[in-house]
Amino acid sequence: MSANISGRSAESILSSVISGERLSCSDALVLIDHAPLEALASAAVEVKRRISKDRVYYNNNFHIEPTNICRYNCRFCSYRRSISDPDGWNMSLDEIARQVASHAQSGITEVHLVGGVHPQATLEGYLDIVRLVRRMMPQASIKAFSAIEHIYVFDKAGISFEEGLKRFSDAGMDTLTGGGAEIFEPSVRERICPDKPSGERWLELHKAAHKLGIATNATMLYGHIESHADRISHMELLRRLQDITGGFNAFIPLKYRHAGNSMSHLGECSLEEDLRTLAVSRLFLDNIPHIKAYWPMYGAEATRSALSYGADDIDGTVADTTRIYSMAGVRSPGLTLDRLRDMAAEAGFVPVERDTFYNEVTAHD
Repeated sequence: MSANISGRSAESILSSVISGERLSCSDALVLIDHAPLEALASAAVEVKRRISKDRVYYNNNFHIEPTNICRYNCRFCSYRRSISDPDGWNMSLDEIARQVASHAQSGITEVHLVGGVHPQATLEGYLDIVRLVRRMMPQASIKAFSAIEHIYVFDKAGISFEEGLKRFSDAGMDTLTGGGAEIFEPSVRERICPDKPSGERWLELHKAAHKLGIATNATMLYGHIESHADRISHMELLRRLQDITGGFNAFIPLKYRHAGNSMSHLGECSLEEDLRTLAVSRLFLDNIPHIKAYWPMYGAEATRSALSYGADDIDGTVADTTRIYSMAGVRSPGLTLDRLRDMAAEAGFVPVERDTFYNEVTAHD
């Protein structure tokens, strides 16, 4: 791709975006391909500071992963198991209750529910999990399931997205996760997750949530077979929806990790590629307030670097409650609230503990 695809140099584009101009897709491609790394970082941090000042956010959360058994067989996934696989699990309500009880006195402000799409999953089964967590942790926000999980049980129950989401909200769900977006480009999706609901349906589900007043996050899986143009196109579709609904709180670029899946031969992209993607996402997504560098996926050291490229959120304590990235070969020990604070401070920013909706948490029970 030539450096002058947009008719402008990277330096000219960076100057324009700093002055408040919205990036075009062609401008964003020039930046991700050709912008000097230091200049890209500087621009991304300047834009970040306009939105969240010197703050870097983190939260006190844990994950519940009810199952890793999944009816879909995404080629990038190291987590998925079949029903007959000895490494598969499908937690009972009692097992989930024990996990929730183990965190009851830890000042948790968010419970994150996500897992595989079990072939036998039902709407009522998912709702029972949400109701259980709500009874046991009334003080915490519940972030329940990805669009892919919701779509499966709504289709199975024969109900609309709106009706299904209302039922989840009535059960105690505050928001849903941003997962399952992968890459929206159909030709890429056909190669990496051909049997999964389309990117269009993912967007429709989140649009329905936003119309109901349910704020959500959005993700993008990058660093596999997609092109830079595919990444920018993915972000453009999110930006268009955000222009309509204003419902996305954060964008989370998720790095493809290669261990233990059928795309392992691809390897992984470089740290520089991670940082370029984060910086351009901050510059391009001018209407999404927060860019998250998800530390369990990047690791602590790379996450600290990400804060100098426009990210203003590092997620939460998580501890050992998610296996999605550990099963893909990432060894990220749990981080305490103190360590999360230190990571932000060491990068030169002001650490702020937040709740799910970016309200500052000032004290724990």
